[in-house]
Amino acid sequence: MKIVLSLLLFCFSLTAFGQSSVGKWVTIDDETNKKKSIVELYKEDGKLFGKITYLFPKEGREPDAKCKVCEDDRKDQPLLGLQIVRDLEWDGSTWKKGTIIDPKDGKVYNLKMWVDPTNNKFLNVRGYIGPFYRTQKWVKIK
Repeated sequence: MKIVLSLLLFCFSLTAFGQSSVGKWVTIDDETNKKKSIVELYKEDGKLFGKITYLFPKEGREPDAKCKVCEDDRKDQPLLGLQIVRDLEWDGSTWKKGTIIDPKDGKVYNLKMWVDPTNNKFLNVRGYIGPFYRTQKWVKIK
């Protein structure tokens, strides 16, 4: 009985961990370490997606900035509301097999993300091109 209860609690915690990715997150610029945007992660048909809901002021940015360098259906779409995270699948501990676009250069990266196991207010966001990757930490908004 203890084993069954332990397994149920473990499964519930994994599901809750995946659900905790849903919500709003502040993205941080790698170069300046300043807040860049707020991205809202949401589930649709069992997959995780994310769109930009706020842009922190940045000198030189046009008021209604668009993704001019994007090469897919996001080309010339406004940055505000732009879906940057697509099609992530939950494997029980990590969201993966999706993509993320960098509106700054238009590149699309394979994506994996997971809530930091030591502090659930951080989301690890890892973009890949081949064997190369970069990981950012996004900060949860309450």
